[in-house]
Amino acid sequence: MITIIDYGAGNLESVEKAFDFLGYETLITSDEKTILDSEKIVLPGVGAFGDAMNMLTSSGLADTVKKAVKKGIPLLGICLGMQMLFESSEEGENVPGLGIFKGSIKKFENTPGFKIPQIGWNSIKLREDSRLFKGIPDGAYVYFVHSYYLDAKDKNIVAATCDYIHPFDAAVECGNVFACQFHPEKSGKTGLAILKNFAEI
Repeated sequence: MITIIDYGAGNLESVEKAFDFLGYETLITSDEKTILDSEKIVLPGVGAFGDAMNMLTSSGLADTVKKAVKKGIPLLGICLGMQMLFESSEEGENVPGLGIFKGSIKKFENTPGFKIPQIGWNSIKLREDSRLFKGIPDGAYVYFVHSYYLDAKDKNIVAATCDYIHPFDAAVECGNVFACQFHPEKSGKTGLAILKNFAEI
């Protein structure tokens, strides 16, 4: 069972449909016991960092996510769901993140020739030993929608990077926690292969 956490700020249906297409059983829930009894967990997210973190915290699910990580349940953060795993964001400067990893989320600089937010397909450079990207060719294209990017403090957890205005950390992987800035559920066959890799971990 792959549990998709519902805290009021996630792109739940498209993630659910992608896993369903792959043949995996899914459940959307905000129940802590169900989440902590899950085989796998997905933390999606759309919108603003501060609003999403406040919703996650006020629902009590911020602590649930931390408990799940400590318990060793494989977790996949998607887009804003990845950003919230870190300490802070320039998008919500007075709202702390979950702090599961050290690092911050920064805003893309206004740069001639580049649109912000980054919306569309871009290639990613992959770490060779990544479990999340097993079988995915280096340079594969995935779909991004974001104005803020990750700068992870520990580059050893970075599983993929992307270049838009400048290089940035596009995915992380450490222990039982996996996360990507892009949307695998909107990234065609490559994205489905990434989701399948997570489901099989």
